[in-house]
Amino acid sequence: MSAHEEAAIRGQIEKVIDGLRAKDLDILREPYASDVVSFDVEPPLQHVGIEAKLASWARVFQVFETVDYELRDLTLSIGGDVAFGYAFGRLSGTMRNGVAAAGMWVRVTYGLRKIDGSWRIAHDQVSVPFDIVSGTGVVDLEP
Repeated sequence: MSAHEEAAIRGQIEKVIDGLRAKDLDILREPYASDVVSFDVEPPLQHVGIEAKLASWARVFQVFETVDYELRDLTLSIGGDVAFGYAFGRLSGTMRNGVAAAGMWVRVTYGLRKIDGSWRIAHDQVSVPFDIVSGTGVVDLEP
């Protein structure tokens, strides 16, 4: 894995964080592939295409006045024109009603493809662990 390729991928993921903090869908559009498939925490089971992905982020912006996103322990594996990574992420901020939301830590997985010389997020998945007995999500864990 070359340091240059890893830096390029980390830069694309940083653009996602920058776009969230700025609440800017144009910034968020750039790091994703046009045919991105996203397995997000909210229904439906999958969001297909960049417009669906951006609509998901737009819903976040409707709820939050300010947005922050923290990513921890990003680990990448790169081979040729494909790469994957995983990390822990937390979306937080101030909701439109003024209430501060600390957010919850989730597991994030990225699948990337090199398209026309640039790394693009082709797949992402966000998940929370669940208690197998109750079937409910466990949202108070920390990395």
